[in-house]
Amino acid sequence: MKLIYILLFSLPFLTFGQKFTPEEISRIMKGDVNSSLPIFQTSDSLQHTILLAKSTDVKPRNKYTKVLVSRMKSALLSTQGGVGIAAPQVGINRNIIWVQRFDRPEKPLQYFLNPKIIWRSETLNLGPEGDLSISDFRDQFYRNQIIQLEYFDLKGKKHTEIVEGFTAVIIQHEIDHLFGILITDKIKEQNLRKYRPVQVYQEIK
Repeated sequence: MKLIYILLFSLPFLTFGQKFTPEEISRIMKGDVNSSLPIFQTSDSLQHTILLAKSTDVKPRNKYTKVLVSRMKSALLSTQGGVGIAAPQVGINRNIIWVQRFDRPEKPLQYFLNPKIIWRSETLNLGPEGDLSISDFRDQFYRNQIIQLEYFDLKGKKHTEIVEGFTAVIIQHEIDHLFGILITDKIKEQNLRKYRPVQVYQEIK
């Protein structure tokens, strides 16, 4: 009975990812930990390989997770007009993203640990997208207009919320990074599909 209790109590913590590797810790802690990490580019073959790799979950309470989250935010703020960033873009294949919340007052930045899209609307948005890791590339992409998202904060608390509009587009873009999907490859897949316009009506009050 005691063993069952211990297992049940430990289960929520066992579901998180593995600890950071020595190589990851070295990259996270390199230089001034209060500064931004460099943003990886597809023009560099080694960096491109990391950008194409699939990421794994992090332990929210890990001290290195907190440092990585902070340095990712600094990296995003160092850009000209960037609205989102994913951990692979700073060389760490872990499931962390930062997104500008255009759906909230003051348009704040928010981090998401181990984010997962658990539902997507059938209705799509079509709009322009670029990427901090790919210079001189921009195109039109279809994204789900509304998503339901699950994620964790640094205290290990789980959150679930509905996000729509441009903020939902940014989240989908950044989560693609966690699967090693770049928009230069995504456009090739998108061009193989067909889309039809759907009329949307609004009640007149």
